[in-house]
Amino acid sequence: MDNGILQVTISKPEGIVTRVSYQGIDNLLEIRNHESDRGYWDLVWSEEGTGGTTGTSYVIKGSKFKVMVENEEQVEISFTRDWSTSLEGKHVPLNIDKRFVMLRGSSGFYSYAIYEHLKEWPGFKLPQTRIVFKLRKDKFRYMAVADNRQRRMPLPDDRSPRRSSPLAYPEAVLIVHPVESEFKGEVDDKYQYSCENKDLHVHGWICNDPPVGWWQITPSNEFRSGGPMKQNLTSHVGPINLAMFLSAHYVGEEMVPKFQLGEPWKKVFGPVFFYLNTLIDNNDPLWLWEDAKQETKTQVQSWPYNFLASDDFPKSEQRGCVSGRLRVSDRYVSNEHISVNGAYVGLAPPGDVGSWQTESKGYQFWTKTDENGYFLINDVRAGDYNLYAWVPGFIGDYKNDTIIIITSGCDIDMGELVYEPPRDGATLWEIGIPDRTAAEFYVPDPDPKYINKLYVNHPEKYRQYGLWERYSDLYPNGDLVYTVGVSDYRTDWFFAQVTRKKDDGKYEGTTWQIKFNLDHINQTGTYKLRVALATAYVAELQVRINNPKANPPLFTTGVIGHDNTITRHGIHGLYGLYSIDVKGTLLMEGENTIFLTQPMCSSALQGLMYDYIRLEAPPS
Repeated sequence: MDNGILQVTISKPEGIVTRVSYQGIDNLLEIRNHESDRGYWDLVWSEEGTGGTTGTSYVIKGSKFKVMVENEEQVEISFTRDWSTSLEGKHVPLNIDKRFVMLRGSSGFYSYAIYEHLKEWPGFKLPQTRIVFKLRKDKFRYMAVADNRQRRMPLPDDRSPRRSSPLAYPEAVLIVHPVESEFKGEVDDKYQYSCENKDLHVHGWICNDPPVGWWQITPSNEFRSGGPMKQNLTSHVGPINLAMFLSAHYVGEEMVPKFQLGEPWKKVFGPVFFYLNTLIDNNDPLWLWEDAKQETKTQVQSWPYNFLASDDFPKSEQRGCVSGRLRVSDRYVSNEHISVNGAYVGLAPPGDVGSWQTESKGYQFWTKTDENGYFLINDVRAGDYNLYAWVPGFIGDYKNDTIIIITSGCDIDMGELVYEPPRDGATLWEIGIPDRTAAEFYVPDPDPKYINKLYVNHPEKYRQYGLWERYSDLYPNGDLVYTVGVSDYRTDWFFAQVTRKKDDGKYEGTTWQIKFNLDHINQTGTYKLRVALATAYVAELQVRINNPKANPPLFTTGVIGHDNTITRHGIHGLYGLYSIDVKGTLLMEGENTIFLTQPMCSSALQGLMYDYIRLEAPPS
């Protein structure tokens, strides 16, 4: 594909991108790699009934090639791979159609794919699918994920065994003998550059000589799984540039779509835009990032694209829209309905309250309310949906029980919707901010041995490696004690309840205490303890009141969570809310103590992150 601005070479019929030529650079992709290991779609799959989030990794290679459109304005080419019963057990039971599109006058190219499973085909699981581009390591050294998350990166050679030391898991290494001395003593870990879907619209790499930027632009999240808070990988040492469509990261097996025999399925992943730019009237390479952000706005405004040749991608006039107003009713905050600014409202396939967090087969469409609570969700694909929402500052999840049927050209006004967040009585005390993350709590400085310079004095310092080890340093002999009215959650509440490392190298569970005073007790009433968790990883939360040895505890979650957030510097995974009845007879006038025990302790990486805790008085 060649439009006079760039040239893209793709193998036929496999559909592997082997060369991208631009601005006098013969190939922006890593020429040291085999041609099949430069630019490709891949997936991970496993047969029905297998557990976990892993499987067989497969680079998607077409067996047929077809030109779908070829004129002065556009070329679109297709690489298809059909499945048949002779491939059972050997290949994922999907028909896959990979497309590449180039437009006249455009400094880039698009890619999308259509995956289809027929109902008579065997079941399977699909833990991951994505697009991977491996750029030239001698050219692309500067990576940008956000305005405040960009840096010059180490070389892939710095991760080799002779130049690095292994850390707690394979993705993280300590660079000890780098090719360039500036990276000595730094941690490299691809998870440090993860990003939430809602913020993940453009990321990429800059080459200084000549000044060239490579950017992956995602104009819509409709085809990404897990909703706006789902975190995905972006770019990392390689230099590697990823377009992640589906992964289990920060969620676990609940995120993995499982297809059964008799279950037909079709989904369009993408299109995403691979944008190349260069300096014209400017000599600052960082201008390439600013230009990429502007191009992202252009692509977002052009969504849904009207130039694609596949009928499986509906144009704007074939889609519908949904509008309305969301308000909150909480009589302990206000006697009036509360207009909420910045609440998240979305359409996702029908399910339970909060099910959008782990939804992975269909499409999702999200927006935020304005200052008066009004929302508009445009360009929704035809289908059946529920409307979901959550409101920063209030606990829980909203779901409207109406099945919303989107048809071509429809315009549905939902009217005024009222969310009543869980509430029994007045707030006696609270810890944290109900925003579904643990970011407001105390995040320590990392061990000086494990620094990523990008996150020094950075608002997202939780992305530093090894912070779980700092708990044992700060609390070597006893656990955290928080006194309501005296302690400050910003400095006195550690961001994660993790295990403590003992002198013998083993780990032990931890019990945190919340101390609070009550002047008067309603002995016949029932108080309510609300505990919102931001994440959990093979952990258990046991709650006891005034007796640390009560057996059984007043409440336990049981063993929960496979988010792996503590390891992957994510500050949140799956959100969960627990409402616990506390009989007045369990409380005392004067000082009381709530004991929060996390007993699971087979590794350093188990634990919980809290979002918010509140004690409510009995209803009045």
